[in-house]
Amino acid sequence: MVRCFLIHTVCPVSALGPGDSRVLYSRVFGPEEAALSSEHRQLLPEERRLLSAEKLMLVARQVHTAVSLTRQASARPPVEMAPGEEALALQEADSGVVRLRAGDPFSEEMSALWFAVQSLAFVLVCEAHENLLLAEGTLRNLTRHCLEHLHMLGPGSELLLKSDRIDVLLSRLLPHGQLLFLNHRFAQSLEKEVSAYMAK
Repeated sequence: MVRCFLIHTVCPVSALGPGDSRVLYSRVFGPEEAALSSEHRQLLPEERRLLSAEKLMLVARQVHTAVSLTRQASARPPVEMAPGEEALALQEADSGVVRLRAGDPFSEEMSALWFAVQSLAFVLVCEAHENLLLAEGTLRNLTRHCLEHLHMLGPGSELLLKSDRIDVLLSRLLPHGQLLFLNHRFAQSLEKEVSAYMAK
């Protein structure tokens, strides 16, 4: 099962320091860990929400570090893509997996798969036993739809205002955090359904 999906920055934004990252969108699947563990049951709902947000920030920082190291090691000069070049941007995207040890930040070991497209990282956090090839295909599909239909490459793409559309994408492509095995026919019908909704 997928524990969460997030989109965050991977390069300095005007208000951020060089090592910082800002979570722009997040969605947690299943019951929150803070609600399940006995040590956190007495926390107020607001305190649980803050604890969950802190865990997502820890994931974002670890992915940010992995993206920075990958980009430094590749020694490729960054190429800025313009709106309309989403397919090329995805093709040029850096990708990887970060193993999250038990307790850092989740109680169980997890895997964080990421795609870094220019200044954004798209991340799926999966349970350790999950099929990573299937998760990678799902993340690539989600990233492609976000880039193409929500026009995230342009300046001022206002990602925060498009969260309802990302929610719909997730409900279709990752229902309740479950990875889907898609045959060709089902994948085509899903594509049409998502494209029709995004065109509204």
